[in-house]
Amino acid sequence: MATTTDDSGKYVYSGDREVIFIGGLGMVGIAFIEKLLNLDAEKKYFLVTCGEEQHFAYNRVGLTEYFAHRNVEDLYLNPPSCFRYFLGESVTSISPKDHLVHTSKGHVFKYDKCVLATGSHASLPPYVTPEQASLRGVFVYRNIADLDGIISYAETGVVQKAVVVGGGLLGLEAAKAVYDLPSIPEVAIIHRQGHLLSRQLDASAGEMVLRKIQAMGVQVLTSCSPVEQLSRPEEGADVFTGLKLSDGSIIHADMVIYAIGIKPRDEIARASGIECSPAGGIIVRDDLQTSAKDVYAIGECASWKGNTYGLIGPGIEMADILSFNLTQTNSHAPRKMNAPDLSTKLKLMGIDVASFGDYFADTKSIDAQIQVVEKFNDKAKPAVEIAIDESKSNSDKPIKCLVYNDPFGSTYKKYIFTADGKYLLGGQMIGDVADYVKLVAIVKKKKALEVPPSELIVGAKRGGEDDGKDLDDDAQVCSCHGVEKGRIAQCVRDEGCTTLADVKKKTKAGTGCGGCMPLVTSIFNAEMKKAGHKVNNYLCPHFAMSRADLFAVVRVKKLRDFTEIMGTLGVNKDSLGCEICKPAIGSILSSLYSEHIMTPSHHQNQDTNDRFLGNIQRNGTFSVVPRIAAGEVTPDGLIAIGQVAKKYGLYTKITGGQRIDLFGARKDDLPDIWEELNSAGFESGHAYGKALRTVKSCVGTTWCRYGVGDSVGLAVQLENRYRGVRSPHKFKGGISGCVRECAEAQSKDFGVIATDKGWNIFVGGNGGATPRHAELFARDVPPTQVIRIIDRYLAYYIMTADRLQRTARWIENMDGGIEKLRRVILQDELGICAELDALMDNLVNTYQDEWAQAVKDPAKRKQFKQFVNTEERRPQSEMVTERGQQRPADWAKDYPPAKFTGDQLKTPTSDWVWVTMLSKDDMVPSDTGTTSVAVKYGETQLAVFHVPKRGYFATQQMCPHRRAFVLDHGIIGESPQGAPYVSCPIHKRNYTLTGGACLNDVDYQILTFEARENPDNSSEIQLRLPPKEDLDAVLATEKWMVRQAESEALGLNAATQVEIVGAAGCGGNLDW
Repeated sequence: MATTTDDSGKYVYSGDREVIFIGGLGMVGIAFIEKLLNLDAEKKYFLVTCGEEQHFAYNRVGLTEYFAHRNVEDLYLNPPSCFRYFLGESVTSISPKDHLVHTSKGHVFKYDKCVLATGSHASLPPYVTPEQASLRGVFVYRNIADLDGIISYAETGVVQKAVVVGGGLLGLEAAKAVYDLPSIPEVAIIHRQGHLLSRQLDASAGEMVLRKIQAMGVQVLTSCSPVEQLSRPEEGADVFTGLKLSDGSIIHADMVIYAIGIKPRDEIARASGIECSPAGGIIVRDDLQTSAKDVYAIGECASWKGNTYGLIGPGIEMADILSFNLTQTNSHAPRKMNAPDLSTKLKLMGIDVASFGDYFADTKSIDAQIQVVEKFNDKAKPAVEIAIDESKSNSDKPIKCLVYNDPFGSTYKKYIFTADGKYLLGGQMIGDVADYVKLVAIVKKKKALEVPPSELIVGAKRGGEDDGKDLDDDAQVCSCHGVEKGRIAQCVRDEGCTTLADVKKKTKAGTGCGGCMPLVTSIFNAEMKKAGHKVNNYLCPHFAMSRADLFAVVRVKKLRDFTEIMGTLGVNKDSLGCEICKPAIGSILSSLYSEHIMTPSHHQNQDTNDRFLGNIQRNGTFSVVPRIAAGEVTPDGLIAIGQVAKKYGLYTKITGGQRIDLFGARKDDLPDIWEELNSAGFESGHAYGKALRTVKSCVGTTWCRYGVGDSVGLAVQLENRYRGVRSPHKFKGGISGCVRECAEAQSKDFGVIATDKGWNIFVGGNGGATPRHAELFARDVPPTQVIRIIDRYLAYYIMTADRLQRTARWIENMDGGIEKLRRVILQDELGICAELDALMDNLVNTYQDEWAQAVKDPAKRKQFKQFVNTEERRPQSEMVTERGQQRPADWAKDYPPAKFTGDQLKTPTSDWVWVTMLSKDDMVPSDTGTTSVAVKYGETQLAVFHVPKRGYFATQQMCPHRRAFVLDHGIIGESPQGAPYVSCPIHKRNYTLTGGACLNDVDYQILTFEARENPDNSSEIQLRLPPKEDLDAVLATEKWMVRQAESEALGLNAATQVEIVGAAGCGGNLDW
């Protein structure tokens, strides 16, 4: 791809891309080039540029540094290797009609689009003519040539005093530059306003800067203006000698630097017939296009709504907008120019100075203050007529200030808030500017403060991990079992508990809903440290390493199944593992190899949800959740779901993730249900897995009049990309098409919110027992880069998080927190981004719909039978009708303890007989993993298990804790003493397979039975059982089925009983 010259001298591009010519190679011009090259993923454009200086684009903001190193290459902004450029050559005119650019060297360039970034000239005061500006000793402070002239003149030895006219940002930069020159002994600053930096600071702050500068020995004159430049003839030329002030006094000097402002360079546009502002500047629209088609202007040369900007920030913003609009508008609304952020942070004369937001909001009229405040309240309000009383005191104003003024430490902070203290509007800072970035972000987001205003200045008490230190011992931490903090401490301190499993067994904490476990774990860890015990993060007793370390070793060693992993890395090479390590390893293997989880070698690892590809419910039935990406579904799709729900008698509910849950599906109906859903075009929603659940979205630009981003399109793309991706815990996403945030993206593990500049990415949010607001991770990300950033974030989470650790806790516990995460993901600090990309790409490229595979495989379908020895079906609990739908009867608040033993049966164990109950094929035994099934014996349900190298086992099917007939669904584990057990999938009660003792709750015990291959026919499995009627008298399904009347008699949970008391019953007051 190159340019060639035709016979007329015109440069012609010979490739197939569109040509963009950039006139001007300054900071804004090069910023536009860099941004466009970065965003132009489709390689749509070829760039050509020229600049009038002999130097490549350099950092003009760092001009003062040039005095120290005097090497312009140290200021270069980008290696000149990725586009065609011409130095020492400027644009002289444009022919918009012919799309041609003419240069000072007679060259002509053909363009498709032209971008003018010609910058500005340094302004001169009205009393200085162009001839006087060229006198010896007279300078402006604008470019490298100006600095070279200042240095050369200073080194002649004739300058005893230099004066800088202008006490703004540029003036103080110039003053610092000459102050540091050893050949100039005296420096003065003249400023026409009453205090320095009058466009950035108020009088109090300006006074502090003044004192600091005067303490350096610099003379500062404020509230005065020169009216005449003085000179004398010397050796045939005039030489600067001083300035006459408005009061008639004269300040003598040998050098003057004018730093009073800039003037846009619009002469090329004027000469080319492009509309310009009378006040100066090339007039641009909101999209930065000029009056000429395909010609744009950015930076200091552009006039937008009558304003020109001398700060680099607005110029970079313009470069952002234009590069975005030329490359990213396929899925996002074009960006428009808005009032730019004029926040600045600089070190001037060795003083840190910053101003941000609307830093003069408090000096405006009451009407103007009200307008400022209203911008920070984006909730619709009814029109209200406000009468303004100008005589009101400051306490009645809509804006209030907090000021911190430390003359000893030379620190000044003035923060401006709405009168209610909810919003930060702007502020000024001198000395301590460490919070500048944070405060600018707060103002830009226009969101209510989460802390009192004073904390932004004086700070707050430092927080840390929530270890319950501030809780009293009688504070209840587990509401399911009423466990108090002090009880957990007692277990560690007095009862020798050194593992969480010990504490759970002693107290039952965390064995109910499990929502208290993060706090229980923190309290346990804190108490362990107090007791002098070592706290480790081992996955479980079977693996002496963390989940993250296990992931890394499995990946490096390329281990492929649980048996191989246990044999290579386990504490006991032949162990069966447990309900902790098996699902964790199952997740790791899925993340690395993406094999079907019902593959025999992996099926034993899965908790019940993954094992049967559905969320198990409290009555042993399952929920069915088809994927509805971004909540977008056709009428035909809705009808298909409705027909399935009606056919199978399923309870239906719209979820918070914008999809439809179908509850009450019997296990043996699941394949048929999914076959019908697959035929209607639906895939598994993976609601059962520790995987992506949903990517919620608003309608964005698809329908909403406020939308600026295609939130539905992006949400569909992300949900379809991450579907089926297994991770340490479930994760959710949210996409909002504008800052109104209707999709609640900031409560998700990853959230993306459209702004007028791109997309803001948030990470680490979640609801649940400990809600956490997501943190802003990356701001104004172009659409083409959003997915890869989220890819890396999720891949790093999958690689490094602990077992069952949500992204919120993962980030909180990460050394360095979100800043560390930014360096890893956005800056590739660890050099692993390519590996993260490869991990995610492999998961995406190997995706398979698990249900589509299962329904096509007869062997997999067979595993969904309720009983393998009969076609009979038994309900799992009584069903009740509520609001027109069937649901299971309520559990009682507490059931009496239940221990089932052989002596409860009439027939003594010695008289039990071997009964053939199933074939070995029904069991699908395997040397690589445990298998289990349920059988029906009389009216009793039994669970049968095969454990490699251990043989066959059998137990009752019902877990007595909540009377759920589900034990065949449980994971087989092994106690530290080597006893195999089954873990109930409902609330993880662990029962030994020989004897039936509950290892973690002494209130329960189950019946167990001997099992074997038939000695006379090895294809059959036999159980040693009492007579049917004897066993039915103790364990018949009807006897233990959950029934509403019995639950009510035993007492229901308070949350299931809601009574609305009318005013007549309570006198209008609701007492709890």
